[in-house]
Amino acid sequence: MRLAGPLRIVALVITVGLTWLVASILLGGPGGGFPRIQQLFAGPESSATAEPRARKYKCGLPQPCPEEHLAFRMVSGAANVIGPKICLEDRMLMSSVKDNVGRGLNIALVNGVSGELIEARAFDMWAGDVNDLLKFIRPLHEGTLVFVASYDDPATKMNEETRKLFSDLGSKNVKDLAFRDSWVFVGAKGVQNKSPFEQHVKNSKHTNKYEGWPEALEMEGCIPRRTTAS
Repeated sequence: MRLAGPLRIVALVITVGLTWLVASILLGGPGGGFPRIQQLFAGPESSATAEPRARKYKCGLPQPCPEEHLAFRMVSGAANVIGPKICLEDRMLMSSVKDNVGRGLNIALVNGVSGELIEARAFDMWAGDVNDLLKFIRPLHEGTLVFVASYDDPATKMNEETRKLFSDLGSKNVKDLAFRDSWVFVGAKGVQNKSPFEQHVKNSKHTNKYEGWPEALEMEGCIPRRTTAS
């Protein structure tokens, strides 16, 4: 009976010691905080060092544009459901959210020196009047940048003058543009060569991602600022 007191003291010391040891392991010791607990309950994948999230630059580009260049990203419409988007220097010029896109050709005119939006309009190339489009692009000033994204049908109402005007802006594919093709293009008034910023997918059974429509196109890049624009 005399041993009961000392045994209780020994048991208490052992219990306190074990409690301190377990707490030290879980908490990671002084300054360890809770990461050790999180590691115990986390899977092997989450406990590994996470890869740093890739930084995005203007308009979501994976890397910054050089000086004196304008960052852009364009997406054509998907079928007749999802409207196109035109982003320039982290500013959305045209999109469904801005409620300024429509069936046909979606065109944003930009000052090639300052990068400021001049005007943005959508032209119905199925049931609209092609003369509205011609009046829009005929009087362009030297150095004006022209961003074009298709939505649904970009070509039914196109005539030879329309195709020539876009060709003069640097397009090489407008001559072949047809019913429900997908098309994104960046050109400029006064260019000497064909634009490197153009994508075109024909509407055919080989390219149709949606029933009756080809896949949407996405294009991004850096455009040199124009030296003059009037």
